[in-house]
Amino acid sequence: MTTTSRATTIAGIDRDLFPLCLGGNVFGWTAGAERSFAVLDAFAAAGGNFVDTADTYSRWVPGNAGGESEAIIGDWMAARGNRDEIVVATKVGGAGDGLAPATIRAHAEASLRRLRTDRIDLYYAHFDDPQTPLEETLAAFDELVRAGKVRAIAASNYSAERLEQALAIADREGFARFAALQPHYNLVERGVYEGPLAELAAREQLPVVPYFSLAKGFLTGKYRPGGAVPESARAEGAQAYLDARGIALLAVLDEIAAAHATSVAAVALAWLRMQPTVLAPLASARTPEQLAELLPGATVELSDEQLARLDDASSGARAD
Repeated sequence: MTTTSRATTIAGIDRDLFPLCLGGNVFGWTAGAERSFAVLDAFAAAGGNFVDTADTYSRWVPGNAGGESEAIIGDWMAARGNRDEIVVATKVGGAGDGLAPATIRAHAEASLRRLRTDRIDLYYAHFDDPQTPLEETLAAFDELVRAGKVRAIAASNYSAERLEQALAIADREGFARFAALQPHYNLVERGVYEGPLAELAAREQLPVVPYFSLAKGFLTGKYRPGGAVPESARAEGAQAYLDARGIALLAVLDEIAAAHATSVAAVALAWLRMQPTVLAPLASARTPEQLAELLPGATVELSDEQLARLDDASSGARAD
């Protein structure tokens, strides 16, 4: 079995991170407060300490303003008295908000209020903002780090070129540098990350926390040819992968899941977790039952032969 030295934390965060990051995008959307609390409780009971959200979640729901997920997580931490045990990642710059310094400052303060905390552990630039000079964006993030309001900063949805530029500027100016990366990456979406971005992450020793780890639910194995379509807000997106390649990949996932007596989702997450540079796959669950299918993905160890079979089955997967 392949054994490599892997990051267990992110620079600036003083604890090891659970090798599965719980996505908070469903909180306030397909999971209300009570159900979200149940999922968070189950995650913490399993040893989970790494939770991801964003200031835009769930702005897309009619009547929501954004920040609902942050508020639920903040209320949960306050109710459980466990803020110091949880590593909270949130984001700024989504939904076209941009990364102007004034936006970063104002949105950070709003996130802190909703999370009911005095610091954000990991603060992502949600999307690159080519309209704002990188120097200005990084200076604003640096202010937050120096003020103790943010422990570490990270980048999501950046190209290799722009990320490399940002790291060089941070080093030149003495700013806090991006300490982690969150790209779109999974067994059926490999082209965006694998290549220059992955090479840069390895070279700069940036831990990676991929999103859409389960390809909008396709890699749970619940979407099958001719089968009933699960009730999910992402069903249409997941079904898009149900082509010849996707069906062949599901067959391999089924065999490996059976060999480990675990879920298809856990195998897909384990494959991702075992990729070079990956610290923790990011996945969300609407119920404790869904979470139970994901949690083994943090511990299942795939053999070299199993990793190779999954590589072969997923080769040529779409990169859009």
